[in-house]
Amino acid sequence: MARLIRAIRRTLNSTQNALIPQIQFAQPQHKSEIKLNPFQFATRNYISEMRKSAIKENMIRLLRNEIQYEFDRAPPKQPVTEFKSFKIDERPGEQWITMKRKYAENEDIKIEATMFDGAVPSFKSSDVSKDNKVQLHITLVVCISKGDGDAFEIMCSAWPDSLQITKLFIRGSEKVTAKAYIGPDVDELDDELQDSLYDFLEARGIDDEMAAFLHEYMKNKDKTEYIRWMGTVKSYIEE
Repeated sequence: MARLIRAIRRTLNSTQNALIPQIQFAQPQHKSEIKLNPFQFATRNYISEMRKSAIKENMIRLLRNEIQYEFDRAPPKQPVTEFKSFKIDERPGEQWITMKRKYAENEDIKIEATMFDGAVPSFKSSDVSKDNKVQLHITLVVCISKGDGDAFEIMCSAWPDSLQITKLFIRGSEKVTAKAYIGPDVDELDDELQDSLYDFLEARGIDDEMAAFLHEYMKNKDKTEYIRWMGTVKSYIEE
């Protein structure tokens, strides 16, 4: 009887083992063997492209709005091409302009004027009342040449209503060395000599009136160049 019971138990155990599925744990794959689900990859790529497109469209919209705002607020004017006897080259896309004229029979005058390149506090009550608490600065380099010889260069500061001479140079055909003597600042010269230098420039149309003209001209150029710059950035992003 005991042998029969043990035989029945062995039979039952073997049957149960046959019915229970064998669970095998797969070994983790090497990184190079892991493959993304094609659907997951496509979804991620789609989301990435959508995000890039949204950023691009937002930048274009902001640039377009800013350009329109500048035109609506105060559209830039067509730049003038002459001042007194000077011909003006506005040099689109650059931070300076060129003015040229002939004087007498043998002088060629060329002026290179920067856009606004500095500022100082304004102490005029009329300026403060207009919320204009600084005076903007423009650098002028006046080059006077006679034929192919040396050129006389005068560096000036153009303020909103005045012209100030700061330096004098004689430029030869060879480059000035770092140790070359370039003379003192103009405000260190004798007062009468300073006055004669201003008379020298004034006779050639370079005076306080030109300084005031350049400030108005550069305000317009500053706006024009800003709008041009935004348009260039916008076109690049749209490509």
